[in-house]
Amino acid sequence: MKRIIRSLLLAGLLHAGLAAAATPVSPDDSKLQYTGRIDFSMPAAPVLSWPNSAIAGRFTGTSLAIKLDDQRGRNYFNVFLDGDLATPLVIEAKQGEATYVVAQRLAPGEHSFLITKRTEGEEGSTVFRGLILDDGARLLAPPPRPTRRIEFFGDSITSGMGNEGALNGRDDAGKDKNSFLSYAAIAARQLQAEMHMTSQSGIGVMISWFPFTMPDFYDQLSAVGDNDSRWDFKRWTPDVVVINLLQNDSWLIGRDRKLQPEPSDAARIQAYKRFVQRIRSLYPQAYIVCALGSMDATRPASPWPGYVTAAVAQMRKEDGDKRIDTLFFDYTGYGQHPRVHHHQANAARLSTLIRARMGW
Repeated sequence: MKRIIRSLLLAGLLHAGLAAAATPVSPDDSKLQYTGRIDFSMPAAPVLSWPNSAIAGRFTGTSLAIKLDDQRGRNYFNVFLDGDLATPLVIEAKQGEATYVVAQRLAPGEHSFLITKRTEGEEGSTVFRGLILDDGARLLAPPPRPTRRIEFFGDSITSGMGNEGALNGRDDAGKDKNSFLSYAAIAARQLQAEMHMTSQSGIGVMISWFPFTMPDFYDQLSAVGDNDSRWDFKRWTPDVVVINLLQNDSWLIGRDRKLQPEPSDAARIQAYKRFVQRIRSLYPQAYIVCALGSMDATRPASPWPGYVTAAVAQMRKEDGDKRIDTLFFDYTGYGQHPRVHHHQANAARLSTLIRARMGW
């Protein structure tokens, strides 16, 4: 995909370019459309922390500015105008409250915007403080929501870690992390489905690169570390759930021997199965895809796909679960996080499977 990306770095200064008279839009305006696990405990100050959390809307006028209050100054956001998903503007959020002018001198008339959080909870949270439109401009009714829903539980692969980095370069820079172009988000768009991305780089089922695991983390409202916030699962129910975990377990257990006593094969299968069963208990009607890859957990002779296969087979036999499948994304031999073209290939495989099973 050819992308033209412009970075908005002069946040505070750009505010001076707005007309002296302007129309503020409060974050609790009913015409704004939010997607994701967003904290609305203060409706006029919603908090975005999960990757690919989104705000969409339609407006009149010739300019658009966005007000953000960022926790750490490490988050990045995409802003898409008028449905052009190939040419995002990119906001590099500064710490604290700032105004970012993303459009000026637009053609008079109606326009649309989509804001998505490129980064994830490890970069911190962001309070959305609203919009600024032209004097006399207004929000219009939001676009219709997709009727299909998909939730992804995953790690750095799902979050899009390093996916916009150079093929021969580092893949841990925040500017190169774009959850909008991960296989998960691409597949959701291909399937015309609304999606929640419940993911965290470095996380595992039994062990992570930090003191908490996905079984500790999956039910949080806030994605910023291990915390006591709780997501209300009744607020949003997916039709399809994709679980892509165990890559970090494969490194920390199978390679680095960091979990002692080291779990047996049977224990690994049971740990994974217990997490999938938790998700099944929350979403009894959902179709579940237990995926793995496309990093080296799916390399030839790796035992980790076998653990997933065994767990799913046990759930089918013991629980009578008929709405569950496996999908393994092939390891290409590329030694770093998948780049965008890898994500595109994996999204195509996932979309094909879901279309076949769901009749989408």
